Amino acid sequence: MLESMKKLFSGSLGRTKLSIIITSFIVFSTILGFGVFHGTKAAVTVNVDGEEVSLRTHAKTVADILKELDISIHPEDHLEPSKDTVVSDSMQIVWNPAKEVTLVIDDKEQKVFTTAETVKQLLNESNIDLQEHDKISQSLDTNIENDLVIAINKAFQFTLNDGGEEKKVWSTSTTVADFLEQHEIAVNDLDRVEPSLEELVAKDSVLKITRVEKVTDVVEEPIDFAVVTKNDSSLDKGKEEIVQQGEEGTVANHYEVILENGEEVSRELVKTETVKESMDRIVAVGTKAPPQPKPQQVVARSTESSSEEFYVDSTAYTAYCNGCSGVTSTGINLRTNPGVKVIAVDPNVIPLGTKVYVEGYGYAVAGDTGGAIKGHKIDVFFEDKDTAYKWGRKKVKIKILD
Repeated sequence: MLESMKKLFSGSLGRTKLSIIITSFIVFSTILGFGVFHGTKAAVTVNVDGEEVSLRTHAKTVADILKELDISIHPEDHLEPSKDTVVSDSMQIVWNPAKEVTLVIDDKEQKVFTTAETVKQLLNESNIDLQEHDKISQSLDTNIENDLVIAINKAFQFTLNDGGEEKKVWSTSTTVADFLEQHEIAVNDLDRVEPSLEELVAKDSVLKITRVEKVTDVVEEPIDFAVVTKNDSSLDKGKEEIVQQGEEGTVANHYEVILENGEEVSRELVKTETVKESMDRIVAVGTKAPPQPKPQQVVARSTESSSEEFYVDSTAYTAYCNGCSGVTSTGINLRTNPGVKVIAVDPNVIPLGTKVYVEGYGYAVAGDTGGAIKGHKIDVFFEDKDTAYKWGRKKVKIKILD
């Protein structure tokens, strides 16, 4: 073709002009070829992890475009359309690279790749059912980032015995101390916790809190009064008079009491205080000696002048028997006159002062009375207990003398 053109222009054009024409033709052809090359490229938009990249390309497939962009595809990545899709003009390509996340469930760790946008979406994709009492280290709306760590502690039930009251509670695998803090359960210094605060809470176990209290109990108790006797020479011997009535005092005993779950388990006396002093009872005891009877007044006659006689029940007593003062109701001092013959009588049967003869005892005078001597009963006096015991209790005949 160039030869024909040379012949065509050989007659009328010079070499210079010919060169210019050839050069212009080459430039035009190049520009035309470049325009045709670029005009045949497809316009493609690639969304790379949320950022859009627009380009024109002669790539045949989506994989070719990603290669041009130096993008490596991970199996868990989200790519739309697929790598084998043929490129077309105005194509939209979306690539979301999967992020590596560490899942720790009850101390079991696993690595996962995900294109989920939030923690909640990841749990749904992984079929992880999060229960009400489970603990998770991230909030559900946390955005997924590379190297994010999500720790999940699954909750379980066990028994809490707090002060004797039992109930079922939920917890995750944590120490007893952490469980009490999380549930705002206060434990006092004296309280006992089993198992110990450092141990882990276990499924189906029992956490027992024994509530211990130390309290002070003040108990008022009476104090008996003392009885003080004072000799009184103005009173007949054997008589007593109360000069001052006694009054009980009061003492306060302070006890340290230990309670466990409200029940008393120990009590210790720590202090005693006198609230009210007691007042002694003062008794005056007579020391005045009664007039001594004349010997002839207490010695029975040997001659009977009366024939009245009857049977009576008799017992014996001494001057030192229980409750005896040693002085008869008629004033005879039996302790200073141990040989006198006296009987105690019922004055309604035998008047006091009557001289009598008692079978087995002898002549005597009715000179005393007794609380148990009623009716046809008498109590005969002996100097010593042995003789009184030998007399015992028996029925005897008594004669009333003039």
